[in-house]
Amino acid sequence: MDKQDIYKMLEEVKEPMLGVDIVNLGLVYEVSVKNDHDVEIVMTTRNENCMLADYIALSAREHLTDQMKGLEHIDIKMVSAPKWTKDRMTRYAKFLLDL
Repeated sequence: MDKQDIYKMLEEVKEPMLGVDIVNLGLVYEVSVKNDHDVEIVMTTRNENCMLADYIALSAREHLTDQMKGLEHIDIKMVSAPKWTKDRMTRYAKFLLDL
């Protein structure tokens, strides 16, 4: 398992308000694989006071747990800095949102 495997799995987790995955939206800032069993993810939400932050983190954790059976520990850190902007979105996300 490597970082790219984790990013691929996170591309299946949707931000509930927009229906676009959290990776292409640019919400995932960093993925670190500590060993074959521990993962740390640093991510954010589209706005600082997002009421869905816990839901998004839980969805990501549950999806990774379901898809990658060997994971023992998934640490998801929700951060507010640096602040998310539309510049973090991929062209694919902008296309889906007609931006």
